[in-house]
Amino acid sequence: MTSSGGAPVRVSLIGSTGSIGTQAVEVIEACPERFDVVALGAHRSVDLLADQAHRLRPDVVAIGDAASAVRLKEMLPAGVELVVGVEGLAAIATLADVAVNGVVGFAGLSVTLAALQAGRRLALANKESIIAGAPVVQQARRTEGAEIIPVDSEHCALHQCLRAGSRGEVARLLLTASGGPFRGRSREELAQVGVVDALTHPTWTMGPKITVDSSTLMNKGLEVIEAHELFGLPYDAIDVVVHPQSIVHSMVEYADGAAMAQLSLPDMRLPIGYALAYPDRLPMAFGAIDWTALSSLDFEEPDRSLFPCLDLAYRAGRAGDLAPAWLNAANEVAVAAFLAGRVTWTAIAAVVEGTLDRYESPGRGGAGGTAAPRTVDEVLEADASARRVAEAVVAGQEAA
Repeated sequence: MTSSGGAPVRVSLIGSTGSIGTQAVEVIEACPERFDVVALGAHRSVDLLADQAHRLRPDVVAIGDAASAVRLKEMLPAGVELVVGVEGLAAIATLADVAVNGVVGFAGLSVTLAALQAGRRLALANKESIIAGAPVVQQARRTEGAEIIPVDSEHCALHQCLRAGSRGEVARLLLTASGGPFRGRSREELAQVGVVDALTHPTWTMGPKITVDSSTLMNKGLEVIEAHELFGLPYDAIDVVVHPQSIVHSMVEYADGAAMAQLSLPDMRLPIGYALAYPDRLPMAFGAIDWTALSSLDFEEPDRSLFPCLDLAYRAGRAGDLAPAWLNAANEVAVAAFLAGRVTWTAIAAVVEGTLDRYESPGRGGAGGTAAPRTVDEVLEADASARRVAEAVVAGQEAA
Protein backbone atom coordinates (compact mmCIF):
# COMPACT_ATOMS: atom_id res chain seq x y z
CA MET A 1 0.00 0.00 0.00
CA THR A 2 1.29 3.44 -0.88
CA SER A 3 1.22 6.48 1.37
CA SER A 4 2.28 10.12 1.18
CA GLY A 5 4.72 10.77 -1.61
CA GLY A 6 3.70 7.71 -3.64
CA ALA A 7 0.79 6.73 -5.84
CA PRO A 8 -2.67 7.47 -4.43
CA VAL A 9 -4.21 4.90 -2.08
CA ARG A 10 -7.01 3.07 -3.88
CA VAL A 11 -10.30 3.16 -1.93
CA SER A 12 -13.55 1.20 -2.13
CA LEU A 13 -16.30 3.03 -0.29
CA ILE A 14 -19.26 0.83 0.66
CA GLY A 15 -22.18 2.61 2.29
CA SER A 16 -21.09 5.77 0.51
CA THR A 17 -24.44 7.56 0.81
CA GLY A 18 -24.78 7.21 4.60
CA SER A 19 -23.38 9.40 7.36
CA ILE A 20 -19.95 7.75 7.39
CA GLY A 21 -19.83 7.46 3.62
CA THR A 22 -20.63 11.08 2.86
CA GLN A 23 -18.06 12.27 5.39
CA ALA A 24 -15.50 9.89 3.88
CA VAL A 25 -16.19 11.54 0.51
CA GLU A 26 -15.47 14.92 2.13
CA VAL A 27 -12.12 13.66 3.40
CA ILE A 28 -11.21 12.13 0.05
CA GLU A 29 -12.17 15.27 -1.87
CA ALA A 30 -10.05 17.33 0.52
CA CYS A 31 -7.02 15.15 -0.36
CA PRO A 32 -7.47 14.29 -4.06
CA GLU A 33 -3.76 13.63 -4.54
CA ARG A 34 -3.70 10.99 -1.78
CA PHE A 35 -6.76 8.87 -2.61
CA ASP A 36 -8.26 7.29 -5.71
CA VAL A 37 -11.82 5.98 -5.30
CA VAL A 38 -12.09 2.87 -7.48
CA ALA A 39 -15.50 1.68 -6.26
CA LEU A 40 -18.63 3.09 -4.64
CA GLY A 41 -21.56 1.17 -3.18
CA ALA A 42 -24.88 1.85 -1.46
CA HIS A 43 -28.14 0.04 -0.84
CA ARG A 44 -30.69 2.17 -2.70
CA SER A 45 -29.88 5.92 -2.59
CA VAL A 46 -29.75 6.21 -6.37
CA ASP A 47 -29.57 9.98 -6.81
CA LEU A 48 -26.77 10.56 -4.31
CA LEU A 49 -24.85 7.50 -5.48
CA ALA A 50 -25.01 8.72 -9.08
CA ASP A 51 -23.87 12.19 -8.01
CA GLN A 52 -20.90 10.68 -6.13
CA ALA A 53 -20.00 8.61 -9.19
CA HIS A 54 -19.85 11.74 -11.34
CA ARG A 55 -17.69 13.53 -8.76
CA LEU A 56 -15.30 10.68 -7.94
CA ARG A 57 -15.27 8.73 -11.24
CA PRO A 58 -14.89 5.19 -9.85
CA ASP A 59 -14.39 2.15 -12.07
CA VAL A 60 -17.29 0.24 -10.46
CA VAL A 61 -20.51 1.17 -8.66
CA ALA A 62 -22.58 -1.32 -6.64
CA ILE A 63 -26.24 -1.02 -5.69
CA GLY A 64 -27.67 -3.44 -3.15
CA ASP A 65 -31.31 -3.01 -4.16
CA ALA A 66 -31.74 -4.77 -7.51
CA ALA A 67 -34.93 -2.84 -8.25
CA SER A 68 -32.96 0.41 -8.27
CA ALA A 69 -30.31 -0.81 -10.69
CA VAL A 70 -32.09 0.09 -13.94
CA ARG A 71 -32.56 3.74 -13.01
CA LEU A 72 -29.03 4.00 -11.60
CA LYS A 73 -27.46 2.56 -14.75
CA GLU A 74 -28.98 5.37 -16.81
CA MET A 75 -27.49 7.99 -14.47
CA LEU A 76 -23.91 6.74 -14.23
CA PRO A 77 -20.99 8.20 -16.19
CA ALA A 78 -20.05 6.35 -19.35
CA GLY A 79 -17.69 3.46 -18.79
CA VAL A 80 -18.58 2.86 -15.14
CA GLU A 81 -19.40 -0.80 -14.43
CA LEU A 82 -22.53 -1.52 -12.38
CA VAL A 83 -22.82 -4.54 -10.10
CA VAL A 84 -25.94 -5.45 -8.15
CA GLY A 85 -27.04 -7.05 -4.88
CA VAL A 86 -25.37 -7.98 -1.62
CA GLU A 87 -22.81 -9.93 -3.63
CA GLY A 88 -21.97 -6.81 -5.62
CA LEU A 89 -21.41 -4.75 -2.48
CA ALA A 90 -19.12 -7.44 -1.08
CA ALA A 91 -17.26 -7.81 -4.37
CA ILE A 92 -16.21 -4.16 -4.56
CA ALA A 93 -14.66 -4.45 -1.09
CA THR A 94 -11.93 -6.57 -2.67
CA LEU A 95 -10.94 -4.12 -5.42
CA ALA A 96 -8.87 -1.55 -3.53
CA ASP A 97 -6.08 -1.09 -1.01
CA VAL A 98 -8.59 0.12 1.60
CA ALA A 99 -12.26 -0.85 1.89
CA VAL A 100 -14.42 1.48 3.98
CA ASN A 101 -17.38 -0.40 5.45
CA GLY A 102 -19.99 2.21 6.28
CA VAL A 103 -22.96 -0.16 5.87
CA VAL A 104 -25.50 0.08 8.69
CA GLY A 105 -26.23 -2.96 10.83
CA PHE A 106 -25.65 -6.69 10.44
CA ALA A 107 -25.92 -6.33 6.66
CA GLY A 108 -22.31 -5.18 6.69
CA LEU A 109 -20.96 -8.64 7.58
CA SER A 110 -20.47 -9.77 3.98
CA VAL A 111 -18.47 -6.62 3.20
CA THR A 112 -16.25 -7.11 6.24
CA LEU A 113 -15.54 -10.74 5.38
CA ALA A 114 -14.91 -10.04 1.69
CA ALA A 115 -12.34 -7.33 2.43
CA LEU A 116 -10.47 -9.37 5.04
CA GLN A 117 -10.51 -12.62 3.07
CA ALA A 118 -9.00 -10.70 0.13
CA GLY A 119 -6.16 -9.49 2.38
CA ARG A 120 -7.26 -5.85 2.33
CA ARG A 121 -7.20 -3.13 4.93
CA LEU A 122 -10.68 -2.65 6.32
CA ALA A 123 -11.63 0.81 7.58
CA LEU A 124 -14.43 -0.47 9.79
CA ALA A 125 -17.38 1.71 10.73
CA ASN A 126 -19.79 -1.24 10.86
CA LYS A 127 -19.41 -2.48 14.42
CA GLU A 128 -22.26 -4.98 14.10
CA SER A 129 -20.29 -7.20 11.72
CA ILE A 130 -17.37 -7.73 14.10
CA ILE A 131 -19.72 -8.13 17.06
CA ALA A 132 -22.31 -10.50 15.63
CA GLY A 133 -19.88 -12.14 13.22
CA ALA A 134 -16.89 -12.39 15.55
CA PRO A 135 -16.49 -16.19 15.20
CA VAL A 136 -15.97 -15.87 11.44
CA VAL A 137 -14.44 -12.39 11.29
CA GLN A 138 -11.59 -13.41 13.57
CA GLN A 139 -10.78 -16.29 11.20
CA ALA A 140 -10.76 -13.89 8.23
CA ARG A 141 -8.44 -11.48 10.07
CA ARG A 142 -5.73 -14.13 9.92
CA THR A 143 -5.55 -13.79 6.12
CA GLU A 144 -2.17 -12.45 5.01
CA GLY A 145 -2.39 -8.70 4.48
CA ALA A 146 -5.75 -8.32 6.22
CA GLU A 147 -6.03 -5.68 8.92
CA ILE A 148 -8.75 -3.65 10.59
CA ILE A 149 -8.39 0.04 11.36
CA PRO A 150 -11.47 1.10 13.34
CA VAL A 151 -13.45 4.16 12.28
CA ASP A 152 -15.68 4.39 15.36
CA SER A 153 -14.33 7.44 17.18
CA GLU A 154 -13.79 5.52 20.42
CA HIS A 155 -11.95 2.58 18.88
CA CYS A 156 -9.94 4.84 16.62
CA ALA A 157 -8.93 6.73 19.78
CA LEU A 158 -7.91 3.46 21.46
CA HIS A 159 -5.96 2.44 18.36
CA GLN A 160 -4.03 5.70 18.53
CA CYS A 161 -3.42 5.50 22.29
CA LEU A 162 -2.21 1.91 22.05
CA ARG A 163 0.67 3.10 19.87
CA ALA A 164 2.19 4.59 23.07
CA GLY A 165 3.19 1.23 24.59
CA SER A 166 3.25 -2.54 24.20
CA ARG A 167 0.11 -4.61 24.67
CA GLY A 168 1.65 -6.29 27.72
CA GLU A 169 1.83 -2.89 29.44
CA VAL A 170 -1.89 -2.16 29.07
CA ALA A 171 -3.94 -2.25 32.29
CA ARG A 172 -7.35 -1.33 30.90
CA LEU A 173 -9.25 0.40 28.12
CA LEU A 174 -11.62 3.24 28.98
CA LEU A 175 -14.40 3.93 26.49
CA THR A 176 -16.01 7.33 26.86
CA ALA A 177 -19.74 7.87 26.38
CA SER A 178 -21.52 11.18 25.90
CA GLY A 179 -24.41 9.86 27.97
CA GLY A 180 -26.79 10.51 25.10
CA PRO A 181 -29.80 12.84 25.19
CA PHE A 182 -31.28 11.32 28.35
CA ARG A 183 -28.37 11.61 30.77
CA GLY A 184 -29.72 12.77 34.13
CA ARG A 185 -33.36 11.90 33.36
CA SER A 186 -35.42 10.14 36.01
CA ARG A 187 -37.10 6.78 35.50
CA GLU A 188 -40.44 8.56 35.22
CA GLU A 189 -39.12 10.95 32.58
CA LEU A 190 -37.60 8.12 30.56
CA ALA A 191 -40.98 6.40 30.42
CA GLN A 192 -42.34 9.39 28.48
CA VAL A 193 -39.63 9.93 25.86
CA GLY A 194 -40.50 9.57 22.19
CA VAL A 195 -38.76 9.03 18.88
CA VAL A 196 -37.96 12.70 18.29
CA ASP A 197 -36.38 12.92 21.75
CA ALA A 198 -34.22 9.85 21.14
CA LEU A 199 -33.04 11.16 17.77
CA THR A 200 -31.76 14.43 19.24
CA HIS A 201 -28.15 13.74 20.20
CA PRO A 202 -26.34 16.42 22.22
CA THR A 203 -22.96 16.25 20.41
CA TRP A 204 -22.98 13.96 17.35
CA THR A 205 -24.93 13.92 14.08
CA MET A 206 -25.52 10.28 13.16
CA GLY A 207 -28.03 7.99 11.51
CA PRO A 208 -31.26 7.09 13.35
CA LYS A 209 -30.30 3.58 14.46
CA ILE A 210 -26.99 4.54 16.05
CA THR A 211 -28.55 7.66 17.57
CA VAL A 212 -31.18 5.56 19.34
CA ASP A 213 -28.45 3.14 20.43
CA SER A 214 -26.61 6.09 21.96
CA SER A 215 -29.71 7.09 23.89
CA THR A 216 -30.03 3.62 25.46
CA LEU A 217 -26.23 3.19 25.94
CA MET A 218 -26.49 0.06 23.80
CA ASN A 219 -24.09 1.73 21.41
CA LYS A 220 -21.53 1.82 24.20
CA GLY A 221 -22.25 -1.76 25.11
CA LEU A 222 -21.71 -2.85 21.52
CA GLU A 223 -18.47 -0.86 21.55
CA VAL A 224 -17.30 -2.77 24.63
CA ILE A 225 -17.72 -6.03 22.69
CA GLU A 226 -16.05 -4.46 19.66
CA ALA A 227 -13.07 -3.35 21.79
CA HIS A 228 -12.71 -6.88 23.15
CA GLU A 229 -12.74 -8.32 19.62
CA LEU A 230 -10.42 -5.68 18.13
CA PHE A 231 -7.82 -5.48 20.86
CA GLY A 232 -8.08 -8.81 22.67
CA LEU A 233 -8.42 -7.54 26.25
CA PRO A 234 -10.76 -9.33 28.68
CA TYR A 235 -14.05 -7.68 29.62
CA ASP A 236 -12.83 -6.98 33.15
CA ALA A 237 -10.19 -4.71 31.58
CA ILE A 238 -12.67 -2.68 29.52
CA ASP A 239 -14.58 0.07 31.32
CA VAL A 240 -17.05 2.80 30.34
CA VAL A 241 -17.07 6.35 31.67
CA VAL A 242 -19.56 9.09 30.79
CA HIS A 243 -17.92 12.22 29.39
CA PRO A 244 -20.64 14.64 28.20
CA GLN A 245 -18.35 17.02 26.29
CA SER A 246 -17.26 14.27 23.84
CA ILE A 247 -13.77 15.75 23.67
CA VAL A 248 -11.88 12.78 25.13
CA HIS A 249 -12.79 9.99 22.72
CA SER A 250 -11.32 7.16 24.80
CA MET A 251 -8.29 6.35 26.94
CA VAL A 252 -5.76 3.60 27.56
CA GLU A 253 -4.46 3.16 31.09
CA TYR A 254 -1.04 1.52 31.35
CA ALA A 255 0.32 -0.64 34.14
CA ASP A 256 2.38 2.19 35.65
CA GLY A 257 -0.73 4.39 36.04
CA ALA A 258 -0.13 6.55 32.98
CA ALA A 259 -3.24 7.19 30.90
CA MET A 260 -3.13 8.11 27.24
CA ALA A 261 -6.15 9.91 25.80
CA GLN A 262 -7.09 11.10 22.33
CA LEU A 263 -8.79 14.49 22.35
CA SER A 264 -10.51 16.40 19.55
CA LEU A 265 -13.80 18.10 18.82
CA PRO A 266 -16.56 15.69 17.72
CA ASP A 267 -15.81 15.26 14.01
CA MET A 268 -15.99 11.84 12.35
CA ARG A 269 -13.76 13.03 9.51
CA LEU A 270 -10.77 12.67 11.86
CA PRO A 271 -11.12 8.89 12.47
CA ILE A 272 -12.13 8.36 8.85
CA GLY A 273 -9.00 10.15 7.65
CA TYR A 274 -6.87 8.26 10.18
CA ALA A 275 -8.13 4.91 8.89
CA LEU A 276 -7.66 5.89 5.24
CA ALA A 277 -4.13 7.27 5.64
CA TYR A 278 -2.74 4.94 8.35
CA PRO A 279 0.10 4.72 9.30
CA ASP A 280 0.43 8.30 8.07
CA ARG A 281 -1.67 11.25 9.17
CA LEU A 282 -3.45 13.67 6.89
CA PRO A 283 -1.98 17.17 6.48
CA MET A 284 -5.24 18.98 7.35
CA ALA A 285 -6.95 19.15 10.75
CA PHE A 286 -10.43 17.86 11.47
CA GLY A 287 -11.78 18.54 14.96
CA ALA A 288 -8.83 20.64 16.18
CA ILE A 289 -9.45 22.14 19.63
CA ASP A 290 -9.23 25.81 20.56
CA TRP A 291 -7.51 25.25 23.89
CA THR A 292 -8.27 28.78 25.07
CA ALA A 293 -12.00 28.06 24.78
CA LEU A 294 -12.05 24.61 26.44
CA SER A 295 -13.33 25.24 29.96
CA SER A 296 -13.84 21.79 31.51
CA LEU A 297 -13.71 18.04 31.01
CA ASP A 298 -16.19 16.13 33.16
CA PHE A 299 -16.43 12.39 33.85
CA GLU A 300 -18.97 10.28 35.73
CA GLU A 301 -20.18 6.70 36.14
CA PRO A 302 -22.93 5.53 33.78
CA ASP A 303 -26.27 4.87 35.49
CA ARG A 304 -26.63 1.17 34.83
CA SER A 305 -29.99 0.92 36.59
CA LEU A 306 -31.64 3.35 34.16
CA PHE A 307 -29.68 2.23 31.11
CA PRO A 308 -29.61 -1.59 31.40
CA CYS A 309 -28.53 -2.14 27.78
CA LEU A 310 -24.92 -1.55 28.82
CA ASP A 311 -24.89 -4.52 31.19
CA LEU A 312 -26.84 -6.65 28.70
CA ALA A 313 -23.97 -6.15 26.27
CA TYR A 314 -21.40 -7.16 28.90
CA ARG A 315 -23.54 -10.23 29.61
CA ALA A 316 -23.60 -11.25 25.95
CA GLY A 317 -19.92 -10.52 25.49
CA ARG A 318 -18.90 -12.64 28.45
CA ALA A 319 -21.14 -15.48 27.24
CA GLY A 320 -19.23 -15.37 23.97
CA ASP A 321 -19.79 -17.64 20.96
CA LEU A 322 -23.05 -16.60 19.25
CA ALA A 323 -24.55 -14.63 22.17
CA PRO A 324 -23.33 -11.27 20.76
CA ALA A 325 -25.09 -12.13 17.50
CA TRP A 326 -28.30 -12.60 19.47
CA LEU A 327 -27.77 -9.33 21.31
CA ASN A 328 -27.18 -7.42 18.10
CA ALA A 329 -30.16 -8.94 16.29
CA ALA A 330 -32.48 -8.34 19.23
CA ASN A 331 -31.38 -4.73 19.46
CA GLU A 332 -31.89 -4.11 15.74
CA VAL A 333 -35.42 -5.51 15.97
CA ALA A 334 -36.18 -3.52 19.14
CA VAL A 335 -34.87 -0.23 17.73
CA ALA A 336 -36.80 -0.72 14.48
CA ALA A 337 -39.96 -1.38 16.51
CA PHE A 338 -39.37 1.77 18.57
CA LEU A 339 -38.78 3.92 15.48
CA ALA A 340 -41.99 2.52 13.99
CA GLY A 341 -43.94 3.44 17.12
CA ARG A 342 -44.64 -0.17 18.07
CA VAL A 343 -42.88 -0.13 21.46
CA THR A 344 -41.76 2.47 23.96
CA TRP A 345 -38.17 3.56 24.47
CA THR A 346 -37.96 1.70 27.78
CA ALA A 347 -39.16 -1.48 26.03
CA ILE A 348 -36.00 -1.60 23.90
CA ALA A 349 -34.00 -3.02 26.80
CA ALA A 350 -36.87 -5.34 27.73
CA VAL A 351 -36.94 -6.78 24.20
CA VAL A 352 -33.18 -7.34 24.21
CA GLU A 353 -33.24 -8.96 27.65
CA GLY A 354 -36.20 -11.16 26.80
CA THR A 355 -34.41 -12.35 23.67
CA LEU A 356 -31.12 -13.01 25.44
CA ASP A 357 -32.98 -15.02 28.06
CA ARG A 358 -33.93 -17.45 25.28
CA TYR A 359 -30.35 -17.83 24.00
CA GLU A 360 -28.80 -21.26 24.41
CA SER A 361 -25.25 -21.90 23.32
CA PRO A 362 -25.15 -24.57 20.61
CA GLY A 363 -22.41 -26.19 22.68
CA ARG A 364 -19.42 -26.09 20.37
CA GLY A 365 -17.13 -24.35 22.82
CA GLY A 366 -16.80 -22.52 26.11
CA ALA A 367 -17.81 -19.02 27.14
CA GLY A 368 -15.80 -15.87 26.65
CA GLY A 369 -15.14 -16.20 22.94
CA THR A 370 -13.43 -19.61 23.07
CA ALA A 371 -15.95 -21.44 20.90
CA ALA A 372 -14.84 -23.70 18.07
CA PRO A 373 -14.65 -22.09 14.63
CA ARG A 374 -18.05 -21.21 13.21
CA THR A 375 -19.26 -20.91 9.66
CA VAL A 376 -20.98 -17.91 8.09
CA ASP A 377 -24.17 -19.98 7.81
CA GLU A 378 -24.16 -20.61 11.55
CA VAL A 379 -23.78 -16.89 12.26
CA LEU A 380 -26.60 -16.10 9.83
CA GLU A 381 -28.84 -18.73 11.43
CA ALA A 382 -28.13 -17.30 14.89
CA ASP A 383 -29.07 -13.85 13.63
CA ALA A 384 -32.28 -15.16 12.06
CA SER A 385 -33.24 -17.16 15.16
CA ALA A 386 -32.69 -14.18 17.43
CA ARG A 387 -34.78 -11.96 15.16
CA ARG A 388 -37.68 -14.43 15.30
CA VAL A 389 -37.52 -14.50 19.09
CA ALA A 390 -37.18 -10.72 19.31
CA GLU A 391 -40.21 -10.17 17.07
CA ALA A 392 -42.23 -12.41 19.38
CA VAL A 393 -41.05 -10.40 22.39
CA VAL A 394 -41.97 -7.15 20.60
CA ALA A 395 -45.45 -8.55 19.92
CA GLY A 396 -45.77 -9.29 23.61
CA GLN A 397 -44.78 -5.73 24.46
CA GLU A 398 -47.35 -4.37 22.03
CA ALA A 399 -50.09 -6.47 23.62
CA ALA A 400 -49.11 -5.52 27.16
